[in-house]
Amino acid sequence: MALQRRSSPFTEVEPLAMASVRGQKPMTVSVCEYIELDIPSPSEGAPAQEIHVTDLMPHLNRVLETSGVQQGYFNLLSLHTTTGLTINENERRLAEDIKGWLLKLAPPDDRSENGIPGAGVRYLHNDIDQRPDSKAERDRCLENGWDINDPQVLEAWRAQEPINAHAHLCAMLLGSSETIPIVGGRMVIGQWQSVMLVDVDGPRKRKVGVQIVGFG
Repeated sequence: MALQRRSSPFTEVEPLAMASVRGQKPMTVSVCEYIELDIPSPSEGAPAQEIHVTDLMPHLNRVLETSGVQQGYFNLLSLHTTTGLTINENERRLAEDIKGWLLKLAPPDDRSENGIPGAGVRYLHNDIDQRPDSKAERDRCLENGWDINDPQVLEAWRAQEPINAHAHLCAMLLGSSETIPIVGGRMVIGQWQSVMLVDVDGPRKRKVGVQIVGFG
């Protein structure tokens, strides 16, 4: 797991003396840090619109231990439009249920890699030959290095665009952020709960933004 770390001290408030648990000594060290977790692809090969569930707890526990935070919180953010964050039980058979449930709610397009021809599922987002069809999308292409005013570049951009509208919809169902309290140097989370990243357009390398704020 690779970390990209950015730190910033609290500059507008005086150091506060806080106790994480009654009877412990006050804490005066403030922490406000942003980290990007690199989550490796679960398998080799090109993306195949597979759904993968990754337990983030080992990663978060390492970040927490390194930070020294005793009282505070995690802010977590999915950094992709086809991944989501959720808190639930990390259990293999439940992960399979999650995959089946998502695909029932947002089945793949007939034209996609995992679509069923003749099923009648078609999404506007997947009409790649008609995109970009708005100034906003054209501007995003240009901002990200695709000079779509050049016909050859436009065709190259269209060729690399996946037919994955259902993955975007699945990610919206899951949500893209979570907040976890930290008390006494430990995350406040249920006995059977885990923070999980759900990739609905994998396998791919993914990133999760993690901000940890608090006192140690």
